[in-house]
Amino acid sequence: MKLSDKQLKLVDAQIKRLIKTDSFYGKKYRELGITGCECEEDFKKLPFSSKDELRLAYPLGIQAVDDKDVVRIHSSSGTTGKPVIIPYTQKDVDDWATMFARCYETAGINKTDRIQITPGYGLWTAGIGFQAGCEKLGAMAVPMGPGNTEKQLQMMIDLKTTVIAATSSYALLLSEEITKRGLRDQIFLKKGVIGSERWSETMRQTIRRNLGISLYDIYGLTEIYGPGIGISCDEENGMHYWDDYIFIEIIDPVTGENVPDGESGEIVITTLVKEGAPLLRFRTHDLSRIIPGECKCGSKYPRLDIISGRSDDMFKIHGVNLFPSQIEAILGMVDGVGSEYRIILARDNDTKKDVLHITAEAEGRVDFAQTGMSLTKLCKSRLGVTPKIAIVPVGSLARSEKKTKRVDDQRS
Repeated sequence: MKLSDKQLKLVDAQIKRLIKTDSFYGKKYRELGITGCECEEDFKKLPFSSKDELRLAYPLGIQAVDDKDVVRIHSSSGTTGKPVIIPYTQKDVDDWATMFARCYETAGINKTDRIQITPGYGLWTAGIGFQAGCEKLGAMAVPMGPGNTEKQLQMMIDLKTTVIAATSSYALLLSEEITKRGLRDQIFLKKGVIGSERWSETMRQTIRRNLGISLYDIYGLTEIYGPGIGISCDEENGMHYWDDYIFIEIIDPVTGENVPDGESGEIVITTLVKEGAPLLRFRTHDLSRIIPGECKCGSKYPRLDIISGRSDDMFKIHGVNLFPSQIEAILGMVDGVGSEYRIILARDNDTKKDVLHITAEAEGRVDFAQTGMSLTKLCKSRLGVTPKIAIVPVGSLARSEKKTKRVDDQRS
């Protein structure tokens, strides 16, 4: 994917604006002698930006406008270090709402819909992003926030909610509760807009089956506005992203070099018009690919494939590099195995070797011992690792109202 002439001019304007400020990146670009971006070659010479750099600039070092122009801040969770704080101007807020409304429209959602918003509000970008887009569209927002499943179900039934916005983990929990309580004929849901975490095909099918709805993957991250910079359409062949607001390139996560369209790698995003905290060539660590060609839905916006994982999700055991998505793929090969699993990486003090523990859920109709043996053989043959596997009934593993942590590395 190459920058258009219009995108190049927008990048050039961002650089020229940044170097006039004392922001973290204004200083960095001045020190590097960067003065603008006139061609593709200039763009590829720009250094990557990263979350680690944003932490160095804590709390507001990346702010590129006067305080009087900042109307809001959002922040990452800070669970892996200092939180990243992102300032927004009024234009940033308005642009984000416009992108989010475009997401809803791409999913076939309109003013007559009632959107139940279950992601969290506050410093996190999710809840308020879903709501701003809903209000921009003109639909009815039901701003529930996370948790309180009893109230969620009551509102869903009484208000005849037609769209559920959620993480995949909470969508699964709600779908299981609706099925368990026999409420399927009392709900009016038609669509689900799901984001914030990668989810397996097995989980997708479970939610779709339990609720009888169409599902749409929505993409975004706190550093780049928040959710709403892209969404899948009815063709279910990737996510359209808004290239009038962002430019996306895919790089080899090891070499940093661009890969051709169609090849998988790490998503790198450049904000084209963001004011409060512009980011150029921001490494997201999300893994995907640009899908070449136009979508059958008729949209001219380019497409990303759904997120396959994160480059920093990789773990090594017995000298083998593995991703959770590889485990998920194997679980999906065995009849009766559900979408929920947990991975524990431990150290056997007696043998001095690392051990891979996998706990997976399975339906009661299958033989748990045989299922465990089948999964063990598949892991050994396809991954080159022999795990210790425990099979438990569906519903045994804890459900999350936010994101689910599936890998726990207990090795010292």
